[in-house]
Parts: sequence; C-alpha cells; structure tokens
Amino acid sequence: MNTVKTVKELRAAVARARSEGKRIGFVPTMGNLHSGHAALVTKAAQRVDFVVASIFVNPLQFGPAEDLDKYPRTLAADQEKLVQAGCHLLFAPTVEEMYPDGMGVQTRVSVPHLSEGLCGASRPGHFEGVATVVSKLFNMVQPDLAVFGQKDYQQLAVIRALVRDLNMPIQIIGEPTVRAEDGLALSSRNGYLTTEQRATAPALYRSMQQVAKAIEGGERDYERLLGEAREQITAAGFKTDYFEIRHGINLRPATAEDRDVVIIAAAYIGSTRLIDNLHLNLDA
Repeated sequence: MNTVKTVKELRAAVARARSEGKRIGFVPTMGNLHSGHAALVTKAAQRVDFVVASIFVNPLQFGPAEDLDKYPRTLAADQEKLVQAGCHLLFAPTVEEMYPDGMGVQTRVSVPHLSEGLCGASRPGHFEGVATVVSKLFNMVQPDLAVFGQKDYQQLAVIRALVRDLNMPIQIIGEPTVRAEDGLALSSRNGYLTTEQRATAPALYRSMQQVAKAIEGGERDYERLLGEAREQITAAGFKTDYFEIRHGINLRPATAEDRDVVIIAAAYIGSTRLIDNLHLNLDA
C-alpha cells in the first residue's frame, strides 16, 4: 500500500490504476480505525480491483464545542489495518491540502431535509461539512463505488442523496454495523468511555432491540414504545439526545403504514455521545 498526501499524487496513482483497466473503490475515514472500518475496506476489495482509503479529520464538520482537537490521530496503526484489509492506496492530506484558501471561503455543499433533525439538530453545520468534504474527495478520487458504514445512518442517507442529486456516477454501498460481542456498535469514540461507562453502553442497543421486537410483533403505538425506551436508557445512565422511529429512506417520522423503518438514537454516557440504529424491513 502506498500513502500519498497531495491531490496531485492521488490523481496520478488513480490514473495509473485506471490505465491498467482497474475499477476504483473508495473508503473515506477520519482515522483511528477499528474493525468496522476494516470491514468497509474489505467490502470494497471484494467489489473492485483497486481500493483507495482516505484519512482526514475534517474540521468543517466539527462544531466549536466538539472534540476536534482531541480526536485520536493514529496514522501508523491505521496504515497497518488498511494493509491487512486490502487497501492499495491511502490518501492522508493536511487541512491545507484540502482547504488551500481556508475554510472561510470554501464552497459549501448542502443537502436539505435529510440533514435536518436528529444529528443535524444536535450538531448544526455538521452535515454541510460532511457533504462538502465528501464531494471534494469524490471529485479527487472519482471512484466507481464508495463504501460507508450503516452505523452513521443519517450520514449515509445524506450521501446517497448527494450522489443522486448531483448526478455523480458513483455506486454507494452501505455496510452493516460491526458490533462488539455485547452489541455495542464499534466507534472511534468508544475509546473515551471509562470501564464503568463501557459496561453500561450496550444498554442503548438492547433498548433498540426491544423496540424492534415489539414492532416486528405488530405493535404500532410508536409514541408509547419510544417513551418506554427513553425512560429505560435514562434509568441505565444515559442522557438522551434523541430516540426515534423514522422512515428508512427519507427519515420522516414513521407511520403505522410504513414497511421500511429505522430505529435511530443518539445518547450521552458521561461526555461521550454514542449513536446507533436498527433498520427493519417489515415485508421481509
């Protein structure tokens, strides 16, 4: 695996792969990689001939009170994980390479509706930052397909809409959430949890599973289910940001008639914000 830091080097390496008739896959990340990220790279490697990954902690998607400065930077360990997962090229640019004129004058990309509510309400400007940097990366790499994790469900919906609305010829693949044995969704931010908090954290997913079981059993009083779930995770020690049942594609509040739904939640345990979701196809 080669590592490049400039757009010029990136484009040259991708052009060589293209000249050899290879299809290009892309996995954008912010580094501090875990098994969930590795699964994205492995999925890409199964579908294409040449896999590009990026590591860039994007300041544009962090709010002023968020954890940009303390977000872990673990490039050497990340490179090892990427090699093992089947990555061929790593793009690891600086902020100056990505935003050469500064972020204040950077053209922004906005995806309305899907970026609003849920994480968009808690993190104003976050999805504009995501949509902007992903658009830039897509234009730099020009992949045939890109793989994203389903754990960031709203982000995946935003990116699908971005690609569709801007007519980008890129196939977007959503890879199922990778979980620890106790059900906790793998996340770089799990490293912030204390031992006691880590023992409590799986309660969020367990509450989602209970809601899913009720829905699959025919329950459609969503307000009652959500009220009980919120009380349950509060009792477990969480501070709820949101806990919702939404339509699985457009993310509007789900109705009893919807067959594609997602249980989606964000909650704080201590100062660490965890997100998770459980997607249900009620016609399956």
